Amino acid sequence: MSAKNVIEQKIVDTLEKNYMPYAMSVIISRAIPEIDGLKPSHRKLLYTMYKMGLLTGQKTKSANVVGQTMKLNPHGDSAIYETMVRMTKGNEALLHPYVDSKGNFGKHYSRDMQFAAPRYTEVKLDKICEELFKDLDKDAVDFVDNYDGTMKEPTLLPITFPNILVNANQGIAVGMASNICSFNLREVCEAAIQFIKDENVDISEYLKAPDFSTGGQIIYNEKEIKDIYNSGRGSFKVRAKYRFDKENNCIEVYEIPYTTTSEAIIDSVIDLVKNNKIRDIVDVRDETDLDGLKITFDLRKNTDPDALMNKLYKLTPLEDSFSCNFNILINGRPKVLGIKGILTHWTEFRINCIKRQTMFDINKKSEKLHLLLGLQKILLDIDKAIKLIRETEEEAMVVPNLMKAFQVDQVQAEFIAEIKLRNLNKEYILNRVSEIEKLQKEIEELKDLYGNEKKIKKVIIKQLEEVAKKYGQPRRTEILHEENIEKVTMEHFIEDYNLKLFLTDHNYLKKIPLISLRANPEHKLKDDDYIIQEIETHNKADLLLFSNKQVVYKLKIYEIEDCKASSLGEYLANLLGLEEDEKIIHIVATDDYKGYMIFAFENGKVAKIELSSYATKTNRKKLANAYSTLSKVVYIQHILEDEELVAFSSLNKVLIFNTSSINPKSTRDSQGVQVMKSKKGSVMTCIKRLNEVAFKDFEYYRTKNIPAIGCYLKEEDREDNQIKLDI
Repeated sequence: MSAKNVIEQKIVDTLEKNYMPYAMSVIISRAIPEIDGLKPSHRKLLYTMYKMGLLTGQKTKSANVVGQTMKLNPHGDSAIYETMVRMTKGNEALLHPYVDSKGNFGKHYSRDMQFAAPRYTEVKLDKICEELFKDLDKDAVDFVDNYDGTMKEPTLLPITFPNILVNANQGIAVGMASNICSFNLREVCEAAIQFIKDENVDISEYLKAPDFSTGGQIIYNEKEIKDIYNSGRGSFKVRAKYRFDKENNCIEVYEIPYTTTSEAIIDSVIDLVKNNKIRDIVDVRDETDLDGLKITFDLRKNTDPDALMNKLYKLTPLEDSFSCNFNILINGRPKVLGIKGILTHWTEFRINCIKRQTMFDINKKSEKLHLLLGLQKILLDIDKAIKLIRETEEEAMVVPNLMKAFQVDQVQAEFIAEIKLRNLNKEYILNRVSEIEKLQKEIEELKDLYGNEKKIKKVIIKQLEEVAKKYGQPRRTEILHEENIEKVTMEHFIEDYNLKLFLTDHNYLKKIPLISLRANPEHKLKDDDYIIQEIETHNKADLLLFSNKQVVYKLKIYEIEDCKASSLGEYLANLLGLEEDEKIIHIVATDDYKGYMIFAFENGKVAKIELSSYATKTNRKKLANAYSTLSKVVYIQHILEDEELVAFSSLNKVLIFNTSSINPKSTRDSQGVQVMKSKKGSVMTCIKRLNEVAFKDFEYYRTKNIPAIGCYLKEEDREDNQIKLDI
């Protein structure tokens, strides 16, 4: 291309000239619904069916409707048919389908169940469409030319209820989208009635929650729902309904969220089973038939179905979110509206519709009254009228002569002249003229209605009451309050089993399942390493690891890798990020943080700290000041209940005391209370549990009051081979 043919143009100008018209066309003419709850493609199809007489007539082949619709909608036949499919009873996508159908139209809840070709299926308009087309022929809405100017079509349908809220609607335009959930018809009508009566009404009192054709359960969060009602934006969760077949040991899912399909659910469950994330399901089947949706999960023996479903809700589309975006075209402009905003515009639309059809009735009745008033004048002298017509030589002069003789205008004279000869009798004319008073009264009432918005609102309310009574159905989607739902965390997916933890002097930690330990109990350790502590616990417990730097580290035991006795285990310096000279000296496993930590120090003091002091609301992994720093710690132990302990001093003094004599503290680094008094500069060297020593006379060492110096260790107890003291 030569440089001469290149025309420079600002990108903003190019976008404005080429892109913006396209974007506006998609927004206005295709993707966003209007206040009647319909997109242009829906409206054109339904209006075509109405003109074909399918509101009262028999069903016709879908192909016939598709062909006729192309006079209004120039898109391809497949696009028109797909639009129709979603509006049918057979597809089950809408709470109140517009199209009564016969044949296979697929299912909204199935991705793979294909609808039959239009030549095989039959359709007609459902009875509820009477409310869509009510008074359409009374100039209730504007009509415009179709795409080639050969016929007229309505710009909106004069629907007698807020259809925009009753049937779900989704559309993706250019740069914006719309996603409107469906609500129960009775609730919508009641909310609209109360809103028309009082604009300050609490809508959520009448419009309980969204309602879907596929049923399921909506997880009701009052704040979320009110935010959606107020702003038109937000999201809420919907979950499937299931029942447990005890006889066959299987779960049957029979209602699923509106936003997903049965195939998507089955695929995700199969993936979980394959990846060993769910081990309780042995088979998954799609048993959907003519009776409706059914997905079956065969279970292993002793599986808790409710616990399993809670996991599946968390991991699969059995629980899904519906994101609301109440974006609606109002007078050709897209607006995101809350429920009250929608009802405000819908009420204005209905008031305008009723005014227009009222004016249409006024004009029609006024025209009829005008003709009858002319007819009334010839009642005075019928013979004169007959004689005048008979004696008029030219046909063209009949009307002017009648006008002159009876003081009527041309329209009235034309009407009189057209009366059949057989009707030119007193009885016929009297019968017709008797309608005058009735017509005058009706016209006065219509004029009063036209000018009185309060009366128009009463008409709207009456119509809403009739629609609710005629077409209302019970809720399909059950409301499940959030506080009644078990909170499912990742811990629900952790397998629980019994295990042993081994702490070594070189700071290795082994987590060994009991099954593995029974099979291979021989420990592998480094040459100069040895086990300093072992505890039995389970995989879902919390682990507290106390270091020599007065720090406690917290872990979930399931976060630690399983190992065998033949491996070295986890090196805690790497696992916890310990300082260079820091090492773990004691470990404690707990489920509920009950009991106490006992800390004994060289200076003879013992602290009794509530274990709950180490529980934190946040997932903090490291707590400083885990115990007192004033003296070297010589003993750490977790106790659930008070017990007797044996304290030893560097002078071979022994003291048996009960922890009940020490007041518990919630401050972690409490110094504790003096238990063993110092003598000649002695220090407390260690503490043992009562079952770890074998004294001949325990009473000799017992003390009721602390602090105490203790008694010298008897020779007979010193020599006992069960006592191993590091003093």
